[in-house]
Amino acid sequence: MRSTFMGLETNKRGLYTQQSALYTTGHNISNANTLGYSRQRVNMQATAGFPGVGLNAGTMPGFLGTGVEAGSIQRIRDTFVDQQYRQESNKLGYWESRSKAIEQMEDVLAEPSEYGLQKSLSEFWASLQTLASSPENGGARAVAVERGVAVAESFNYMHKSLTEIQDNLGKELGVSTKDINSIMQQIADLNRQISNVEPNGYMPNDLYDARDLLLDKLSTYVPIEVSYEKSGGRALAIAEGSVTVSIKTNGESITVVKGKDYAEMSIKDAVAGDPQSSDKMTGFTFTANGEANGGDFDISDMQKSGELKSLVDSFGYNDGTGVKGLYPDMIDKLNKMAQEFAHAFNEQHKAGKDLEGNTGETFFEPEDKDAISAATISVNQAIQDNPNKLAAANQEHTGIEAGNGKNAKALADVQFKKISALDNSTVQSYYSGVIGELGVEGQQSNNMTFNATTLLGAVSNRRDSISSVSLDEEMTNMIQFQQAYNASARMITVIDETLDKIINGMGVVGR
Repeated sequence: MRSTFMGLETNKRGLYTQQSALYTTGHNISNANTLGYSRQRVNMQATAGFPGVGLNAGTMPGFLGTGVEAGSIQRIRDTFVDQQYRQESNKLGYWESRSKAIEQMEDVLAEPSEYGLQKSLSEFWASLQTLASSPENGGARAVAVERGVAVAESFNYMHKSLTEIQDNLGKELGVSTKDINSIMQQIADLNRQISNVEPNGYMPNDLYDARDLLLDKLSTYVPIEVSYEKSGGRALAIAEGSVTVSIKTNGESITVVKGKDYAEMSIKDAVAGDPQSSDKMTGFTFTANGEANGGDFDISDMQKSGELKSLVDSFGYNDGTGVKGLYPDMIDKLNKMAQEFAHAFNEQHKAGKDLEGNTGETFFEPEDKDAISAATISVNQAIQDNPNKLAAANQEHTGIEAGNGKNAKALADVQFKKISALDNSTVQSYYSGVIGELGVEGQQSNNMTFNATTLLGAVSNRRDSISSVSLDEEMTNMIQFQQAYNASARMITVIDETLDKIINGMGVVGR
């Protein structure tokens, strides 16, 4: 036989459950603008009917319901969409960093412009042609020498600026490594907290959100794989458990977070106490810690995705055959260009005579060809101090020949000389090709960044439509749960009146 007060208990459960739903709605509204927050819902379920099942259970018509209870409070999340989001975020991380590095390089090279190397070279050749028509003119000589100084300083400036940016990329690489370690440590700490909560039958939804936000950040740096391990105990079936994070390489994956353990990341072949340089860096090492086995991989094993790989590709690395990378390659091209340009010009300058009848000296220093680079090239100080030492005349005649500007013309014609070391191109056409390649690569990076941003935006909108808080929806839910709460309260009033009649209105017959 059912209890006299059964109705009170049934509707008391309704009050409690609707109240929990209202509190959860309030929690959602409060966190509508919280980064990484996933809306939550109360999973309501009917309680066991009366009478129960068993040999000693009473018999009665039907199976009387006993109300509702909050089975669990679950966050709304789609793991498949999360995986898509992290994949697109990983691609965007690579191309954004790549575009930034190329933009900085373009700012230094600044071509075409009124102040770039192309302009300096053009003005240098023009000054030599002017000198060829009036080689005895001291002003023309001084201008030609100063134009040469401008060319050398342009090389110096570009080399210094590119080297500084490369150093900054190396520092950014070090900061990114520390940031990755911090993220992995925080994920391991959250795993520990979650594994302490779940076996008690609770759902630590806010801890899940914090962990997923960290996984999103980690995915911008490196491509990751995520799996979950149940906590055991009285953990609910929908509890996520501890996350295991692996970094995907071209070969096999490396486990970097497992449970409360994480593997610390460091740059391979780094010199302790010294800044990491591109000629030393060959890859990354993950120091094993507990169940996080770690491991190491070379740069060639890294997938071409993620901000970390982009920084490496820009900063440079040693693949065993030499240093490669965006900035090392550009600096190497500038060095080769400065070397071949200076050598060709020096050879022609030495074939002439100066205004005093002496054989031409080395115009661009250092004199040793192999020592010339974009960083070291300069105009001979003796020629700067005395422009008469500029060998504008040829050596066909003996003595001083003030009006002879044939070698100046030959010096100006160096601009048309095809140099085998420069892909059988002239100096300026080689430089134009270098700038053209950079422009194409920059355009590709911008296009890929735009595409990755568009795809990430589409996935992000899809994820938001599933997990983010809609204030309109929450207001509707609030009214729904409020009315259900009021209805349960009204039922308690009805039952109270019924019991009052039974208790106080019965047993008065015969008086």
